Amino acid sequence: MSLTQPPPALPQYLQENEISQETRDMISTLPRDQGWIASHIYQYQGFWHSTRQIEGVLACQENFRAQDSDILLVTTPKSGTTWLKAILFSLVKRGEYYHPEPQDHPLLTKNPHVLVPHLEIGLYLQKPVPDLMTSYAPPRLFSSHLPLVSLPESVKETACKVVYLCRNPKDTFVSLWHFANKLRPESWGSISLEEALELFCRGVSMCGPFWDHVLGYWNESLKRPQSVFFIKYEEMKEEEEAGSHLRKLAEFLGCPFSPEEEAQGVVGNILKQCSFETLSNLDVNKRGKLSSGEEHSAFFRRGEAGDWRNHLTAEMAEQIDRITEEKWQGSGLKF
Repeated sequence: MSLTQPPPALPQYLQENEISQETRDMISTLPRDQGWIASHIYQYQGFWHSTRQIEGVLACQENFRAQDSDILLVTTPKSGTTWLKAILFSLVKRGEYYHPEPQDHPLLTKNPHVLVPHLEIGLYLQKPVPDLMTSYAPPRLFSSHLPLVSLPESVKETACKVVYLCRNPKDTFVSLWHFANKLRPESWGSISLEEALELFCRGVSMCGPFWDHVLGYWNESLKRPQSVFFIKYEEMKEEEEAGSHLRKLAEFLGCPFSPEEEAQGVVGNILKQCSFETLSNLDVNKRGKLSSGEEHSAFFRRGEAGDWRNHLTAEMAEQIDRITEEKWQGSGLKF
């Protein structure tokens, strides 16, 4: 690195400065462990967060007021969030941009994370009481990594729709490991695959334990199928099945495709425009940064199902599979 070029700063939600004394005092009482990117992470309501992320979580829990027409995309980190943000935006806002081909579509000039902002590590971290009423027209689209137990109460008390995207734990882990090493300061060096796996399997990862996070929303989707839509990354990636899953998602959100849209090929247009290949090759996603500090390009690596086979030994894969079977036994959830 050039002597005149400073090392990249950590994203805002991973920095440990500029938090209130109240948050600092509260965090001092929480269990603490090693972070993958931040130096430490803390366990709040059973799940792990960075110092500043907790401040965003607290502000979101206290101040977010869901509306009946809201749509909230929830994921664990590195589960295909960026991709499904693009799909959700294109699906819900399609009346404004498809005639039937996309025209002047915002995805051509804006990163999906800008179009579907993140609550606790975006909006509520930048401003504890953001103006969401005048800044976002209904239906409002937001995203979150919050576990079910930490969702603001208004999400559960209104007709707000929750879309939960889950990914194979082995691919999620590998993607999270790559992402962590992209964001770690150069002076820290990389976190090894073995070290990261040990933390992941103990549940010590951002918004982890992974298995508890997923299981919470899976059970909620069985209990309240009219409010929580659970979908697997791998299902949406299957070329033959993607259109069927997109139609089911549209039905759930109350915006089914009309016969005219079907005849015009709008389903295929959305899937094509939101494909990993299309999004990753857009200039806007090759350059620039989010307001939180991450490079747009950091969110586009390979986007493949089964990439874990290129990184994990048989023993590593078996370790994750064993935990998955133990954690989800009897739930009906499988990969």
